[in-house]
Amino acid sequence: MSEGTSTATGLTSQYIAQVASDLEGNLKEQERIGTEIAALQEQLAALQQDHSVLVNIQQALGVTPALEAPPATSERATTSSAQQKAEASVPRKRRARKTTAAKNSTTDTKPAAEKPALTAAPKKTQPTLVELIRRHLAGQNEPRSAAEISTALSQAHPERNIKTKVVRVTTEGLVAKSQAQRTKQGASVFYSAPGATTPPATERSETTDR
Repeated sequence: MSEGTSTATGLTSQYIAQVASDLEGNLKEQERIGTEIAALQEQLAALQQDHSVLVNIQQALGVTPALEAPPATSERATTSSAQQKAEASVPRKRRARKTTAAKNSTTDTKPAAEKPALTAAPKKTQPTLVELIRRHLAGQNEPRSAAEISTALSQAHPERNIKTKVVRVTTEGLVAKSQAQRTKQGASVFYSAPGATTPPATERSETTDR
């Protein structure tokens, strides 16, 4: 294959890639513009409906419309002008009555919106299991097993489902953080607050944590 043929093939590949990219961008731009057109059409339909209502108000008030239906391109500006004319032609008493009714409606709805904020009761934050275990150990004169800690906390907080296994894992975590200390008496493990004086190992009749 000659050098000229190779160069032409490379340029063709570049053109193909460029055309494909341009086509993709063109389709995306069409989709974007189509979405915008649909939104503008909805706005135009709403403005046309408002225009019809305003024309009916003019006719009801005995005012002859000065202009026919405006073209779509100037719909927004003309609708605003027609609305101002209609408001200017309404008697002052009627407008004052509408304004008062609107204010009363706003005043009536405000308390309803503020009620949830006034009646909402602050939530009570319950202490974590870690805090409960630390407090319990700090108030003990001798080491306690996980089963003993679990029983004491369950009695003090019956609304919480405190398991011995969870207490054991949590207390071991405190030991790892030097927030509790562990001692062994035979095959049993006991826990106490950090810095507490551990009594000499003796036989205990309480339930032990094995």
